[in-house]
Amino acid sequence: MNKPAIVRVRDVMRGNFCLVDGLITVDQALRRLRDEKARVLVIQKRDEDDEYGLVDLADIARKVLSHNRSPERVNVYEIMRKPALNVRPEMQVKYCARLLDRFNLRAALVTESAGEVAGIVSYDDLVMGGLVDFRDEKSDEP
Repeated sequence: MNKPAIVRVRDVMRGNFCLVDGLITVDQALRRLRDEKARVLVIQKRDEDDEYGLVDLADIARKVLSHNRSPERVNVYEIMRKPALNVRPEMQVKYCARLLDRFNLRAALVTESAGEVAGIVSYDDLVMGGLVDFRDEKSDEP
């Protein structure tokens, strides 16, 4: 019996995100997301001792749309989650899923050893990349 291939975060993460300043408005952020075909905003650090923030479409829906706030008047720093959870690209997807569950989060930043953001990983990525690909490999076996 063959040992199943280990699927790592780097295998399923998305590199499609927008790195933005926290002072931009939600309206500006939505335009960037649309133009770059991304679904997640990473809020830049203010300095080297700061941490990244994270905003996704659900945050905008919960904190702006549902409260009838004007996207032109809300800055992304007002609705971001900070500090954002960071995971290593080498982490196995099963452990990343456990970590997201433990902290009741939908997504995490994937950061390189130097602390630079390499991508985003969400539950969708973990399930579709970690389980579907694994099952596909298993079904190819004789």
